[in-house]
Amino acid sequence: MDDSIYRLRNHDILALATLTLMAIGVIMVQSASMGVTGSLGFHLTDPGQKQLVFSGVGCVAFLLVRRFDYAKLGASKKKILTAPPVWIMVIAMITCAAVLVPHIGIERNGARRWLPLGITQFQPSELAKWAVVIFLAWWLTYRPVNLDKFQNFLLTLVPVGVLTLLVVIQDFGTAALIAVVAISMCLVGRVKIWHLGVVLPPAMFAGYWFVAHKAYRWKRMVAFTNPYADPQGEGYHMIQSLLSYATGGLGGTGVGGGIQKLGYLPEDTTDFVFSTLCEETGFVGALLVIFLYGLILVIAWQAIKATRDSFGRLLAFGIAAMVGTQAAINIAVATVSVPTKGLSLPLISAGGSGLVITCAAMGLLASVLSHVHPDEETDEESSEPQQPSRPAHKLKLMDDAAWSEWTTA
Repeated sequence: MDDSIYRLRNHDILALATLTLMAIGVIMVQSASMGVTGSLGFHLTDPGQKQLVFSGVGCVAFLLVRRFDYAKLGASKKKILTAPPVWIMVIAMITCAAVLVPHIGIERNGARRWLPLGITQFQPSELAKWAVVIFLAWWLTYRPVNLDKFQNFLLTLVPVGVLTLLVVIQDFGTAALIAVVAISMCLVGRVKIWHLGVVLPPAMFAGYWFVAHKAYRWKRMVAFTNPYADPQGEGYHMIQSLLSYATGGLGGTGVGGGIQKLGYLPEDTTDFVFSTLCEETGFVGALLVIFLYGLILVIAWQAIKATRDSFGRLLAFGIAAMVGTQAAINIAVATVSVPTKGLSLPLISAGGSGLVITCAAMGLLASVLSHVHPDEETDEESSEPQQPSRPAHKLKLMDDAAWSEWTTA
């Protein structure tokens, strides 16, 4: 879309989609947290109030990051230790390790996933997701080491693997999400296929081990094949979620008119908020939410095609992959298409740190749309001396001709 006062620019459409999803989240969290009180007047519940406050903070984060030039994240191309993405990974590792320490990490429902942060709590795994995206976008683009060598490719996987292992101890769903997005970014980042072929079997075996050696995880896998075999146990979530869809039908029962939220559907403001949405807004509301996520992916694709530097392209791809994959998994879980994973619905599910950090990631995508930086070797007007010996741009993501051919195919 051409910039014009008569047309919305791509980053404006991204802002509208993000704000609309957050507005839906506030409404649905408020509705899902309402109970039978005997009062005829409207009252803002505690979860609804928190969601409204965090959405406001998320809007501020989106606007601030949107004004930030994303290219500054990759400003340090020669020295690994001074690169901002490396320090973001280090901070994510420290916080993910700290949450595992007794009396520091906060345990809830048998899982230790939160750190105290004044009046609220912070979930380090949310930071870990986006740290991996930013780090891989920088590492695969500027390539501080020659990734054609297998030992250097393994060096790439060390920080990602360490962070994933720290997360998987308490949160298998998020760890699996990080692994899937990391593999997709490596593929787009032109890592050799046989390198991935060597490391994928051990990674898949490790994933199986983490599922099989946790009784509750294995029970979820078994219950998924037949939820009605244990309707009061592991199959309860899935059965109640399916009842939400059956009740909602085409137009829904109306916002606030759902029945499943009245003690029948667990985690109705977080993992299964999509079920609540479908019950109260029906098939129409579900299509609207899916359309908005699809719109974000389309806008990210526009950023990939319009942004000429490889770092911006891969960063936009990583953000879109993270949001799109997480939303797809959450919806698949809510519709009982895959086993329960415990992932929230981005920008809609109740949450604090996850909502704010995701809004900041959307702001980073808007920054990619707003700032255009050509690759150094293709910038004819640059007064900087060329450095052909540096592998960063000799092995860039894709040249302009290749990107043009791929995106118009």
